[in-house]
Amino acid sequence: MVNIVIAYHSGYGHTLKQAEAVLSGLVSISNVEAVLLPINSEGEISDDGWGLLAAADTIIFGSPTYMGTVSWQFKKFADTSSKQWFAQDWKDKLVAGFTNSSGMSGDKLSTLHYMFTLAMQHSMIWVGTGIMPATTKEAKRNDLNYIASFAGLMAQSPSDASADEGPLPGDLVTAKKFGERISNISVQWASKKS
Repeated sequence: MVNIVIAYHSGYGHTLKQAEAVLSGLVSISNVEAVLLPINSEGEISDDGWGLLAAADTIIFGSPTYMGTVSWQFKKFADTSSKQWFAQDWKDKLVAGFTNSSGMSGDKLSTLHYMFTLAMQHSMIWVGTGIMPATTKEAKRNDLNYIASFAGLMAQSPSDASADEGPLPGDLVTAKKFGERISNISVQWASKKS
C-alpha cells in the first residue's frame, strides 16, 4: 500500500476544496491510502501529523498564494521541518504541490517555486502536473488545465467567491486528474524501490 499525505494550509476554504479534489483523484487508484493533513491557523501540525509525513511515500504540499508566495502558516510549517531536513528524513520521497489565488496569474508560480525549493532542500523528487493545457482558440475557462501549469497544480478562485463557488469547476477536475497522476506515479515508484 502506498501512503500519500497532503500537507496544506487553507485560509478561507478555497485551498481546502482544491485539496479535497486532489484527494478524490488520489484515492481513485487502487493500492493507495491518502489523507489530508491541515496546517492550522498557527502554522502547526500535530505530532501525529509529523508521524504521517514520516511514514508517507509521497507528500503533496498545498498553500494559497498570498502576496506572491505561500501563506505565513505554510512557511512556518516549512521552517519547522528543519529537523526532518537535518536528518534527511524525506530524502527520495516523491513530492508535488498546488496553490490557489484570485488572479489568473496571481504569482502562483512563485508559490510553486517556493515548494519546489523546499522539496529540493529535503532531497525529494518533484512531480509536475503532466497535464496538457487548454490553449487553443476553442478553449473554455472550465477546460482541463486552462491555467496551463506544468510545474504544479494551479487553481483560481474569484476574490469575491465563497469556498462553495471557488475554485472554478475546471480547476477542480484538473485537481482530480493531478491526484490520479500522483497516485499512479507513486505506485510505480514504490514498486521500483522494493
